[in-house]
Amino acid sequence: MASTLSFSGSNNVTLLSQPSLVTVTRLLLLLLFLPVVLYGCETWSLTLRVERKLRVFENMVLRRIFGPRRDEVTGDWRRLHNEELNVLYCSPSIVRVIKCRRVRWAGHVALMVEERGVYRVLVRKPEVNRPLGRPRRRWVYNIRKDLQEVGCGYMDWIGLAQDRYRWRTLVSAVMKLRVP
Repeated sequence: MASTLSFSGSNNVTLLSQPSLVTVTRLLLLLLFLPVVLYGCETWSLTLRVERKLRVFENMVLRRIFGPRRDEVTGDWRRLHNEELNVLYCSPSIVRVIKCRRVRWAGHVALMVEERGVYRVLVRKPEVNRPLGRPRRRWVYNIRKDLQEVGCGYMDWIGLAQDRYRWRTLVSAVMKLRVP
């Protein structure tokens, strides 16, 4: 179905078809939603609780975009299940994108000089007395956990990042991980 719009009488613009809902959804998420939510995610230290909250938030946004579905058997409206959302929105989840960006940023940090502020903050241990209680989750621990999920656990990730080709394959392997 082609429709024609005219602007100022002389120029005609033809619209080939209406964009599909999935295309519009991806555009909304890629252009508006993800840049705002993921700003600075390369340096986040995520716990399992925060990862779960991010997944819940992502599913909430996807349910708002896709809306309810009518049940074929009863005819009632119902919310979409998580599996249905994953089928409709077939892009990587927020947690997977965060892990990929974090590992990619770790490669940049590994190539930095040790005197740089970013390297000191993210990699070195703090030189001050720590507060009482359980130590906070550090960024380096998340990098090690991400590499363990790929199968490169307990390796020196700084030495591994010196080989850029191998590091790029690791980043793509992290992106292909199945995150529940």
